[in-house]
Amino acid sequence: MSKNDLAPGSKAQLIQRILGRKTGQAASDGRMADRTVASAIPDAFTRFDRHPGYEKMLVPKAMADRMGVRNPFFRSHDGAAAARTRINGRDYLNFANYNYLGLSAHPEVNAAAKAAMDQYGTSASASRLVAGERRVQRELEEELARNYEVEDCVVFVSGHATNVSTIGYLFGPKDLVIHDSLIHNSILQGIQLSGAARRSFPHNDSAALERILAEIRGQFERVLIVIEGLYSMDGDIPDLPAFTDIKRRYKAFLMVDEAHALGVLGKTGRGSHEHFDVAGGDVDIWMGTLSKTLASCGGYIAGDRALVELLKYAASGFVYSVGISPVLAAASLQALQIMRREPERVHALQERGKQFLNLMRSMGINTGFAQGYAVIPAITGSSLKAVKLSGQLFDAGMNVQPIIHPAVEEKAARLRFFLSSTHSRDDIDLACETVHTLMKK
Repeated sequence: MSKNDLAPGSKAQLIQRILGRKTGQAASDGRMADRTVASAIPDAFTRFDRHPGYEKMLVPKAMADRMGVRNPFFRSHDGAAAARTRINGRDYLNFANYNYLGLSAHPEVNAAAKAAMDQYGTSASASRLVAGERRVQRELEEELARNYEVEDCVVFVSGHATNVSTIGYLFGPKDLVIHDSLIHNSILQGIQLSGAARRSFPHNDSAALERILAEIRGQFERVLIVIEGLYSMDGDIPDLPAFTDIKRRYKAFLMVDEAHALGVLGKTGRGSHEHFDVAGGDVDIWMGTLSKTLASCGGYIAGDRALVELLKYAASGFVYSVGISPVLAAASLQALQIMRREPERVHALQERGKQFLNLMRSMGINTGFAQGYAVIPAITGSSLKAVKLSGQLFDAGMNVQPIIHPAVEEKAARLRFFLSSTHSRDDIDLACETVHTLMKK
């Protein structure tokens, strides 16, 4: 009897039995193949405690434990931190935050945040492109644009993401981004995302920048030069007019990261352009953050209207991210208004910076490139020394964080002091004398 002689029902059953056997065999073979593949994969690829980064992190931790050096990071503060803070029930003279003008927890800033919370709630709840605006968000952007004397501004929810998204979207494989050798990590991440070619020039060396551009500018379509208004590790500033001149002559864009410059530079704290008396439009991209002088959290880009429109409709960090909380926008808007109204805060900060730098230098302490603008390092030349000195200062009632390798080169390990307008002259004297005494030991 042939297969064709089978009754329709019997034929169907026979086909199912044959297919079932084949399917079962294939499944069994697949499981065996899966087990074979899985057995060849090392356990380390399935565990975070075997991740190379984690294992590398454990080495200095083990060394510190053996030497009895305490971890200075992630200390828990009991309240708002300014010139002084409270940690685990004890008061400390504080040099470890960006509250440059003492506006974080200022009564008017807090009141503005509370009023915004009552009106709008605590979250924007969606992307501003999707969910629309809250008026306070646009008011902040308009005030920031006025600060830089440019057409418009857009606020992001993260300072780091602001740089990553802006550079990542605006530039591509046919372009070049050339930056100061000490530029912030967020710039480097943005360049990587963009796919643009990358070059660096020696710190604050505009002549070296020009030599590089003279040699390779013609190889690229768009070129972006990136510098910082105030370098957050070293506390020095670039010669902004020299960079604006170079960017014009070589038909490049200039981006200035003002994260640590707003509230610090200029007679009224408006930043690098006020300090150097440079027109806001002479810089193509002004970037800044809300978490330092402006007592909040987020980042912004200010410039011409086309730039801002591009970012608002296409930059991934804005389009696909929730909008800034109305509470944070209101806090920053109020802080910006207080900064303008009370320039004496800026003057006090600048005086404290000069006092601190002059005292440290007179005591023979290495302050690197610092120029006395709110950020001043005390270079120890050793990560271990920096961590130990931080611990000794903590015991003496001062909160100062170490900056260690790989954040900086080992020989450049340091303590980094952030100053506030609310520090007194006596605070500065005490800090410098204590550091000097401990470093001599």
